[in-house]
Amino acid sequence: MRKYFGTDGIRRIANTELTPNLVYKVAKAGACVLSKHTDHIPTILIGRDTRISGTLIESAMTAGFLSYGANVKLLGVMPTPAVAYLTRKLNADASVVISASHNTYEFNGVKYFSNKGTKIDDLLEEEIEEIMDSDQITKMNAQHDKIGVSEVREDLVQEYEKFFIDTFKSSIGLYDKGNFIVGIDTANGATYKVAEKIFSNLGIQHIIINNNPNGININENCGSTHLEQIKKFVVEHKLNLGIAYDGDGDRCLLIDEAGNEIDGDKILAVCSNYMKEKGTLKKDTVAATVMSNLGLKKYCQINEITCRQTKVGDRYVLEDMIKNGYNLGGEQSGHVIFLDYNPTGDGILTSLMFIKILLEKKCLASELCSIINIYPQVLINAKVDSNKKYDYEKDEEIKNQIEKLEEEFAGNGRVLIRPSGTEPLVRVMIEGEDKKYIKAKAEELAILIERKLS
Repeated sequence: MRKYFGTDGIRRIANTELTPNLVYKVAKAGACVLSKHTDHIPTILIGRDTRISGTLIESAMTAGFLSYGANVKLLGVMPTPAVAYLTRKLNADASVVISASHNTYEFNGVKYFSNKGTKIDDLLEEEIEEIMDSDQITKMNAQHDKIGVSEVREDLVQEYEKFFIDTFKSSIGLYDKGNFIVGIDTANGATYKVAEKIFSNLGIQHIIINNNPNGININENCGSTHLEQIKKFVVEHKLNLGIAYDGDGDRCLLIDEAGNEIDGDKILAVCSNYMKEKGTLKKDTVAATVMSNLGLKKYCQINEITCRQTKVGDRYVLEDMIKNGYNLGGEQSGHVIFLDYNPTGDGILTSLMFIKILLEKKCLASELCSIINIYPQVLINAKVDSNKKYDYEKDEEIKNQIEKLEEEFAGNGRVLIRPSGTEPLVRVMIEGEDKKYIKAKAEELAILIERKLS
């Protein structure tokens, strides 16, 4: 079990748990691990979201890199996928995003990316942790003219903007957009400036909300984790589509013209259907996680598409895609990876892909999503003894109840049990056709797990 890194980097309350001293160590150890195989002075990019603690963490991170002898380019406020894209384009040795993604402002985090623009794997994170907690870190000080230097390169966001213009100008420009208007919720986060520039340059009429960050309003009742505002906005303004990004811009959820949510599973269905039609869906496969809705699996079966399932986390989806040569994958939460374009979830890219399909098909967003039937899902947390949370697989009574439920569903429902990686909880998720029924069954199973494993 890793001490600092979770499924998406290090994420803690800024300046109390994620202290400048801890960040300094993370930077120094990270520079050491990530530059081992280079024969030159490493260059590392740093981007951040709009949190009030962003510049504090950035300063500590910069100090750690420079102290090791690495050079730094400070990108300023920039979406996570923009940092990943620039890492590859500029041939940087590594990059860091300072963000706590969809969490509230008091949290912040550190996510490392390799020179390929992908999140670093578990083994590298473990190696960084070993150095952080060893005496070695105190000896890794660059001397004299070997100390690194930093430069502010906020202008590099223009390269990210250009990527979208080059990718979509010719295709989106073909379609009549006269009566087509979208609403965009940038969550007062990292996309608050760049999204408007990209949509304007592509000639897509839009209205932006929640694009006035003040350091503490990121994700505050807005963005992809709080869809109520954008749903209401779409319906009241009679818009064709609503778009909601999260704080660091790697997630995207959509809202159809009637105010209904289009989650990551629906986006994957729409995009895979389109890509298969065009012959661009590699190996006719979609990579998703075990948390993806049963409806996605059913859709894939009907349409002769393979649905791969990985552990929860977009990093594991990406690993599977790279290993097996797939080019579309993602999560229900809105991380969607179009590997032909960028090796990470990219909210702006996802929304533009969907818009391109919508304009080409000349239909409503709700009609586009009618190809997939989403099953009701219920998630209940069972509080257990932290030392026993993996024992559900050994308990005969728990196993029998799960097997009985799955037999009863006969393929039209499922049970998924997931111990929490950080809390003394076992998550009980049940899918089925009758929400009231599956809720009762999930509660029954959670009570049994609590009784047996507490």
